[in-house]
Amino acid sequence: MSDTPKGLKKGLTNYGDQGFSLFLRKAFIKGAGYTDDALDRPVIGITNTGSSYNPCHGNMPQLLEAVKRGIMLAGGLPMDFPTISVHESFSAPTSMYLRNLMSMDTEELVRAQPMDAVVLIGGCDKTVPAQLMGAASAGIPAIQLITGSMLTGSHRGERVGACTDCRRYWGKYRADEIDDQEIADVNNQLVASVGTCSVMGTASTMACVAEALGMTVPGGASPPAVTADRIRIAEQTGAQAVELARQGLTIDKILTPAAFENALRVLLAIGGSTNGIVHLTAIAGRMGIDIDLAGLDRLGRETPVLLDLKPSGQHYMEDFHHAGGMATLLRELKPLLRLEALTVTGRTLGEEIERAGAGFKQDVVRSFDRPIYPQGGLAVLRGNLAPGGAIIKQSAADPKLMEHEGRAVVFENGADLAARIDSDDLDVTADDILVLKNIGPKGAPGMPEAGYIQIPRKLARAGVKDIVRVSDGRMSGTAFGTIVLHVTPEAAVGGPLAHVRNGDRIRLSVKDREIALMVSDEELAKRAAENPVVEPTAERGYRKLFLQTVTQADQGVDFDFLRAVKTTGKAPEDR
Repeated sequence: MSDTPKGLKKGLTNYGDQGFSLFLRKAFIKGAGYTDDALDRPVIGITNTGSSYNPCHGNMPQLLEAVKRGIMLAGGLPMDFPTISVHESFSAPTSMYLRNLMSMDTEELVRAQPMDAVVLIGGCDKTVPAQLMGAASAGIPAIQLITGSMLTGSHRGERVGACTDCRRYWGKYRADEIDDQEIADVNNQLVASVGTCSVMGTASTMACVAEALGMTVPGGASPPAVTADRIRIAEQTGAQAVELARQGLTIDKILTPAAFENALRVLLAIGGSTNGIVHLTAIAGRMGIDIDLAGLDRLGRETPVLLDLKPSGQHYMEDFHHAGGMATLLRELKPLLRLEALTVTGRTLGEEIERAGAGFKQDVVRSFDRPIYPQGGLAVLRGNLAPGGAIIKQSAADPKLMEHEGRAVVFENGADLAARIDSDDLDVTADDILVLKNIGPKGAPGMPEAGYIQIPRKLARAGVKDIVRVSDGRMSGTAFGTIVLHVTPEAAVGGPLAHVRNGDRIRLSVKDREIALMVSDEELAKRAAENPVVEPTAERGYRKLFLQTVTQADQGVDFDFLRAVKTTGKAPEDR
């Protein structure tokens, strides 16, 4: 370890003379006013993902200041650098389309620039996965700092927060239950501060998952963005990054099969976003670890939803923080966790749970004997419609629809959906099953969150609140309803979904973990021969790279060339 270059000596630019390379590097950095004493300390990189387009990261200046303070107090040299910043609502065609690009940007800048450890600052949905993917590939000591959730607002005496309440109020507006003035009024209250969504959407899910993976300091998931607690976490993160550098505690020692099993447990117990499984699969793939969907479903049958947060429950992230955050949840989950998993503190998860103490009375994290939902939030479905699997967020679905057979009402793509979903002429009833094709990884491209298909306007006006929906796309973790997602293979590559027609019968059985198209194999083969699928292509640029190399949902929607060369394990491991 002592022979490994450290600090400014790492990754010297190649001029054919290493001594000159270091001399030149020091000459330039001294132009910024650094002394030799500063430059001899451990160098800690900090990803600066601030952007005017990213209000989820609106506290970036305060976080950077606190991280730098923590690094300097611990004897390190902080060096922040900009990377791509991806916001869910400001990314066309979808933020998922840019996640892999952000991961490559993060990986290559960590590789290219001299640093002994890196602090990854992210919050909005795709940023934390992108950073963990990039850091996993880069392989150096790394620690995640979450930007934190927004505060909740108030609309006419009712507490509201993005974005479950966004969808709830928009649904009321579409059903003519509220008018133009009220929808404008609530729009001003849904996002009361900078920070990520205040419910268990993808951002909150990935915050909890990052802590479960051992990639944050204890308590790093839950403090809201604009609180002193969040700033203190940032300072602690900076100090711990210096310790990581000194110990040489590289990310591969943290991101093990045991860590991913813990993350899956937490994903299920928090009623987490369906996106969480796609992102965990991608992060694990960078480490050469396969996520076993059958194993995930096995965990789901024995891991109840314990966290009472919207959309599965009633509370918000700031309530979770006041209830003790992840320490409270992990304490309750302890009998199911792999306690030997190492964390960025250098201690095991079991040791951290013990250090957190006995806890206190609260009503946000439930006990095992009175869960929010008796099984995990997610269930894995299979059948002839999804040979590679599909996902349903059963904890946010209508129990009356989880065993259902209905007639398919088919939309060929997003444009077809937009053109017809609100038509009074749409042939649809509440017993039907809406099917949306070609919004998968290649079909859209980028697998947008259009899987949360709105209730057709004619049904919404009639008071219908839920209907079974099936697609090869994703939905926001803030969404709710009986919605089957991530159908694999997707329609755009010739999966069975491509050949569903209006009037076909589809059977959903969450109990049996089945999503079945009531059409014979022979008929499906005939349809495929009559209407062969032509996969999407592009002539140039990032879109060409994306379409040529992106994998399916069960492989994390990562680029095939970014996955680890060798598969070294799986999670959960066989028992």
